[in-house]
Amino acid sequence: MRGTWPACGLAKWSAWLARAAALVCLAALGGAQGVAAEVTDGVEDQAADEALRQRCLRILREGLRSEEFWPAMHAAEALTLAGLEGEVRSALEPRLAGETDDQRRCGLARELVRAGDRSHVDQMLKILESANPHGHVHAAESLYKVFEIGDGQALRAAMQQTENVPLRLMAAGALGRSGSPAAMRPLREALRSDQADTMRISAWLLGIIGDKSDVIALRANVERAEDPLVRAYQQHALAVLGDAQGQQALLRNLESPDAAIRTYAANFAGDARLTEARQPLIRLLDDTNLDVRLRAAQSLIMLAQPAPPDPREDISRLVYEADQQHPRYTEGSVIALRDGSLLFAITQFTGSGSDFAQARIVARESRDQGRSWGPPRVLQENTGQMNVMSVTLRRLRPPGTIGMFYLRKNAYDDLQCYVRLSHDECATFGEPIRVTVEPGYHVVNNDRVTQLRDGRLVVPVAATPDVRQVNHFVSFCYLSDDGGATWRKGQGQVDLPKRGAMEPEVIELVDGRLMMIMRNQLGTISRSYSRDRGDTWSEPDDLGLPAPEAPATLRRIPATGDLLLIWNDTYTPGAGHGGRRTPLTAAISSDEGRSWRRAGKLESDPQRTYAYTSVTFHHGRAVLSYWESPPNSPQLSTRFRSLPVSWFYEAP
Repeated sequence: MRGTWPACGLAKWSAWLARAAALVCLAALGGAQGVAAEVTDGVEDQAADEALRQRCLRILREGLRSEEFWPAMHAAEALTLAGLEGEVRSALEPRLAGETDDQRRCGLARELVRAGDRSHVDQMLKILESANPHGHVHAAESLYKVFEIGDGQALRAAMQQTENVPLRLMAAGALGRSGSPAAMRPLREALRSDQADTMRISAWLLGIIGDKSDVIALRANVERAEDPLVRAYQQHALAVLGDAQGQQALLRNLESPDAAIRTYAANFAGDARLTEARQPLIRLLDDTNLDVRLRAAQSLIMLAQPAPPDPREDISRLVYEADQQHPRYTEGSVIALRDGSLLFAITQFTGSGSDFAQARIVARESRDQGRSWGPPRVLQENTGQMNVMSVTLRRLRPPGTIGMFYLRKNAYDDLQCYVRLSHDECATFGEPIRVTVEPGYHVVNNDRVTQLRDGRLVVPVAATPDVRQVNHFVSFCYLSDDGGATWRKGQGQVDLPKRGAMEPEVIELVDGRLMMIMRNQLGTISRSYSRDRGDTWSEPDDLGLPAPEAPATLRRIPATGDLLLIWNDTYTPGAGHGGRRTPLTAAISSDEGRSWRRAGKLESDPQRTYAYTSVTFHHGRAVLSYWESPPNSPQLSTRFRSLPVSWFYEAP
């Protein structure tokens, strides 16, 4: 809630009021002086907490107005933590508009992103990719701090270079925080360095994104560090990792005569959830150094709030549950909005679960990364004679544009794809633009549209003249080079035996080729390549993995650059559709799809089926949706699932 305590503070206050009211009632009924005294003490404690909060906010607002640039950014960070995102945006947006220094632009963009405006991520990425090295380290550091990496390419390049060590480490931190196991290696190697800055940066990063395995190296660094500030960084990292010796050292460092050590001790006290630091932090609110005061205020706010959720949490919610009125919710797509919330769109069928039943596109929003969801709203009413279905939400270029792709079904020989563009984060959409400009029955799966690095939009299609009379499909692409305003059909197509090449997906490879994967009736996943950006396609072969007649979903993991495949890892010759759509399995390829390593089963209940997956990536997590069917029921519901990217590298 903007302008007030965060929701967690409100919940705590409400719970306390309820308890206080109950105690007052008990006191009135029984005349218990002890109960009344407890209520009085509780009220006094609450008043003291509120007075402390207001004192912290006054200090932070003073810092935000300061002419000292980086302390002002630290104040902005803390005010956002306190729930005052709107205040931060109002203060920083005019400053960013007039700022020309790349390092400062990174700081302003970073805090605006943290305050709920992700549109500024692109500015940090552009500075990271610019020819001028002045802002490179600050860009990588800022991206790390706000948990954003774009498509990961620029950060992976920065991590691989060795000339600029701070840049390499900050890029590794950003990628490691987003789930890359390989990015953790250079950070741990850097702990063994003799260079003060390298020891300091690596300790800072590993204190936040490392684990207990880093404690031994950090303790060794405490002993060998000659610089007191470098030693303090090792101690503070140990404190955040739960090491008792590190925590005691941090408490001592809060009293250090060195303002820099006091500043970083105050900063890390909140990350360490060190409640014993509360009184020393309160004393630091009167420190002569502005940054010390700001960091103390920030950590006091952090300590007043519940601990953040476990970053390794597996979030699984049946967001769209079928019922008698709506027996089918399927073919979804999830997108992260500019304020960091998630919008989850789905096809809502009415009266029947048939592909040809009445249906429309609805959506729900989550502001807590998928743990809870708001009420549904209609994104696209049914404008077809049968239905509209199979939604894809994609953030497009130019920045600020979101495309909603969907199918309009009129008849067995009339299924067309349309796109509507939004410039206000899906609050409204423009007029429909027809993508499949020729007659016929065009299947475009949910969550399937690709935008290439050069901006071209590629919509993979499986088509047949009439799905009842000619139940055989060929796959090809529709292409747009003007942001979706106009479309043309690609020149080539892919065909396969039996029912043909169905439900294609396209991904861009690092060498510039496109790879298309397709559902088939051959017991595998077919693939084909294009060297001309989706116009023509090679003769198909197979991906080398068994599969029933079911769709597979393919994405590139931003943190690692690897390909992620989600599919049903089973095949039963002679069975209907080549076997049941279970289990739902993940595989990883580190060589552009030439070979695959099974990364684990997402779902494995043999009595249920799972299919029509969507995948996106947000804050180091793979965000998925897929439908599931309960045993002995024709109803289809759709589940939201969010996993840390590291799950795909650690699963047995």
